[in-house]
Amino acid sequence: MRKNSVKNTRINGEVLKELSNIIRSEIKDPRINPMTSVVAVEVAPDLKTCKAYISVLGDEKSQKDTITGLKSAEGYIRRQLARTVNLRNTPEIRFILDQSIEYGINMSKLIDEVTEHDNKMHVEVEDETE
Repeated sequence: MRKNSVKNTRINGEVLKELSNIIRSEIKDPRINPMTSVVAVEVAPDLKTCKAYISVLGDEKSQKDTITGLKSAEGYIRRQLARTVNLRNTPEIRFILDQSIEYGINMSKLIDEVTEHDNKMHVEVEDETE
């Protein structure tokens, strides 16, 4: 099975849906931030491994605690995933902290600041020319 085949894409989507459902509703670990979301999932073509990209809304300590909590609950998550998703092999899950949402928010703020500064400079130049 190729990495970007239709079957692999479908499996990625199904695992993403079930994984986010398990994290949201079934795990009771207090270390896991309630604002945790599964951004993307990459299941290997041989169905042995899975990379789950996790986004956590909060400070750095909260993010580290959430990843630690998820890693400690990996066995339970994998067992629940095996019950809900019918695959030949249940993949071994690696949780990876995804910073892309925070990066996007930060870039948006920077763009807004530059735009605001540019507008102020444009207004000042217009005032000087009049």
